[in-house]
Amino acid sequence: MNIAVAGTGYVGLVTGTCLADIGHTVSCFDIDETKIELLKAGCSPIYEPGLEELIEKNMKEGRLSFTADEKEAYGKADVIFLAVGTPENEDGSANLTYIENAVRSIVRHIEKDVIIVTKSTVPVGTNERIRRMAEQLKPPFLRTSIVSNPEFLREGSAIYDMFHGDRIVIGASKEDEEAADVVARLYEPLGIPIMKTDIESAEMIKYASNAFLATKISFINEIANICEKVGANIDDVACGIGLDKRIGPQFLQAGIGYGGSCFPKDTKALVQIAGNVQHHFELLESVIKVNNKQQSILIDKAKQYVGNLRGKKVALLGLAFKPNTDDVREAASLVMAKKLIGEGASVVAYDPVATDNAKKQLPPSVQYADTITEAISGADAAFIVTEWDEIKQTPLSEFRKHMHSPIVLDGRNCYSLEEARNANITYISIGRAPVFSSICQTK
Repeated sequence: MNIAVAGTGYVGLVTGTCLADIGHTVSCFDIDETKIELLKAGCSPIYEPGLEELIEKNMKEGRLSFTADEKEAYGKADVIFLAVGTPENEDGSANLTYIENAVRSIVRHIEKDVIIVTKSTVPVGTNERIRRMAEQLKPPFLRTSIVSNPEFLREGSAIYDMFHGDRIVIGASKEDEEAADVVARLYEPLGIPIMKTDIESAEMIKYASNAFLATKISFINEIANICEKVGANIDDVACGIGLDKRIGPQFLQAGIGYGGSCFPKDTKALVQIAGNVQHHFELLESVIKVNNKQQSILIDKAKQYVGNLRGKKVALLGLAFKPNTDDVREAASLVMAKKLIGEGASVVAYDPVATDNAKKQLPPSVQYADTITEAISGADAAFIVTEWDEIKQTPLSEFRKHMHSPIVLDGRNCYSLEEARNANITYISIGRAPVFSSICQTK
C-alpha cells in the first residue's frame, strides 16, 4: 500500500520505517525541515537501536522517503497514520492541537479516498472528533475513514516490539469496518494477533494498558519501601510474587520510579478523562503520587548515609529515563539533579547518549563527564539512575578505586549485595539492606 506517516518522532519514525521494511511504500512527513533533511541523509534524529540501519536499508530499496511537502506526502496515500505528539496540558489532559493541525493539513491535500489511522495516544472520543473535522473540511467527493490503532512500542526496543508485538489493536465504527479490514491486511506480514473493536474501546485500551503497568511499578516500589523497614529483600519478594502466573515478573523491578513520554503523561490524562465523566480515579492518583515521591528517595537516603551534601561532589550516572534511548522526558535524573543542586552538591553527570538532551533541561551548574571513571573520580557519592549495560558492567571495585568516598546509591538495583560486600564499598539500594564499607565513614 501507499502509506503516509504524519510525524517523525519515536512512534512515527519507527512505524513508518518498519512498515516500509515489510513491503509498503512509505512517505514520512514532518513540518521540521531540518529533521527531514537529516533523515534524507540517512541519519536518525533519535537514538533507537537498529533504527538508523533500517532507515538506510529501506531508503536504498526505494520504499521509504521523507518530505516536508504536505501534498507530496498525503496526495496519493491510501492510508495516513497520525503519529504527532499529544503533550499534556497544565491540568493533565491531552493537548490535541497537533492532532487537529495534522488532520486539517491531511484533508486539505488528499486527492483520493483515504483511511486516517490514529497512532497517537488520544483520549476517548478523539477519533470521533477527528471524523467530524474531516467530514467538514474534506472535498465533498472524497471519503475519509477513521481508524484507531494505538501503539505499544517501548523506547529502546521499539523495532523488536513492532515486529514481535503481543497484539495489534484496531478500532473502528460500524461504518468504517471495511477500513479496519484494510488496516488489518496492512499488518498481515507481521503475523501478530489482531484484535478488532469499537473505536472508543481501542482508545481506552492504550490508556488502561499504560496505567496498569504504571500501577505495577508503583506497587512494587511501595513493597520495596516496606521491605527496607522489616528486613526483607525486594529481589526475593518480587521473584516470589512474579512466579505466580496471574501476576508475572514484568514491571516488578523496584527502583526510583517510571518516567518517559508515556506513563507520566498517560496516567495523568486518564485521571482527567475519568474526572470528565465524574469518576474519581483514586487508585491511579495514588500511583502517580507514589511515583513522584519515589523519584526523590535516593536523595533522602544520601542525606541519611552521606550526611550534609553541601560542598560534596556527586556523580549522577544515567540521564535517560531508561536504557537504550536518549529520551529524558520525565526522567528521574532531572528531578534528582535539581534537588542535589538545591542541597548544595556539585553534580557531575554521565550518560552514553542522552547528555545533549539533558543539557537542555538541567541547570547550567551541572557538569558532564565523557566516561564513568571521569564522573566518579574524587566523588563523595555516586547515584545510579539509569541501568545502562555500561554502568551495570562496571565493577564496583572501580568505584572504590576512583571515588573520594566509596558510597554508591543505586536507584536501579544493578548489583547484588554480595558484589557490594566483596567490593568493600557502602552500597545503598532500593528495598534491600544497606552494605557498609569498612573504609568509609558513614552516618
